[in-house]
Amino acid sequence: MEDVLIECSPGISGDMLLGAFYDLGVPKKVIEQPLVNIGLKDLYNLEFEESKSCSIRGIKAKVDNIDGGKIKRNWRSIKELILNANLEDKLKQMIYEVFESLASAEGRVHGIKSDDVHFHEIGAIDSLVDIIGVCAAINYLNPKKIYCNEPMLGKGFVQTEHGTLSVPPPAVIELIKEKNIKVTSCFDLVEGELSTPTGIALLSNLIDYLKLPSKYSIHSYGVGIGNLKFSFPNLVRVYRITSFEDSFLNQQISPKCEEISIQEAWIDDQTPEDISNFVEKLRIEGAYDVSYQAINMKKNRVGFSIQAILPIDKKEFFRRLWFDYSNTIGVRERTQSRWILLRRRGECSTTFGNIKVKQTMKPDGSITIKPENDEVFRLKLDHKISTDEIRKIIKESSKNFKAFENWK
Repeated sequence: MEDVLIECSPGISGDMLLGAFYDLGVPKKVIEQPLVNIGLKDLYNLEFEESKSCSIRGIKAKVDNIDGGKIKRNWRSIKELILNANLEDKLKQMIYEVFESLASAEGRVHGIKSDDVHFHEIGAIDSLVDIIGVCAAINYLNPKKIYCNEPMLGKGFVQTEHGTLSVPPPAVIELIKEKNIKVTSCFDLVEGELSTPTGIALLSNLIDYLKLPSKYSIHSYGVGIGNLKFSFPNLVRVYRITSFEDSFLNQQISPKCEEISIQEAWIDDQTPEDISNFVEKLRIEGAYDVSYQAINMKKNRVGFSIQAILPIDKKEFFRRLWFDYSNTIGVRERTQSRWILLRRRGECSTTFGNIKVKQTMKPDGSITIKPENDEVFRLKLDHKISTDEIRKIIKESSKNFKAFENWK
């Protein structure tokens, strides 16, 4: 079983995704059969055409609305179509979740119940074809994991049945907020809607990782072409790949590889008390670890070298902390990989009673237990015995481990 990688170049929409999956080799019959089962057979005509964007070839998905766009569907009616259709359970769930997220987003935007949302563009037959067709394509490929890079949104205005809306549309903003999707802003100067509500809903519900795998091989790919004309290719690529990192990430008997951010600075114009407070602030806000030491700096001043190891997804947040809570005028930053053993916190019953411990899984699958240092210190004061003796007793008497969290 292979993985799928979706490359938004620069944004994402349902029709571009559908064209890319067809170009990748998903048969048209696979895409259309769920539409037939749902009861939409006579309401549309779907064609896939060779097209180009800035001389790059690909496939453009074109849907003709045989119903003339006269049918105004709300989420209640679409839900009924999906739930009553003769579809595989997995495919039905995928389709349902995409539409449910769109209905919820539209409901929040307009301040009404999701069942009462009239989709307008989303309920039009072309959007139904895009969403159901993409879900059918993914169900057909049955990838082990789906990756996607961070999409871009664009700016300006778009014409809808609600009138002229600014880009990104309100539904896109709601989906991004609700699903905690990261977006890229380097194309914010581009006039036009780079990512549509349909595309964002598909992405937010169907992918496993909003990032590129660090190492992978490409077996085949398809290109979907968009309708808008830009000074750059407007397309989406879908790759069939093998990602080599997953064999480590998904096996609990192996160390786990993850990306971290390293931020550091040298500061020579703050007191030791201020530096201590700043370091504590970094730790409170979730830094994995912080180290600092006195160093000799320019003009023979004594300063401090501070280095913080941080979660990669919070590097922008911590970058601001340096400038808000320290006197530094610059921060060095780099991204690194680290290998860590899987671990989880929990509680063990011992001769000392229930104490908090941490389990660690070694590469061979064996598990070690280490008591939390606060617990050891407390027991040392209570029982007036050495730290080594306490750890020995805990190790020999530990049983009935109860986990407080999953392996991570």
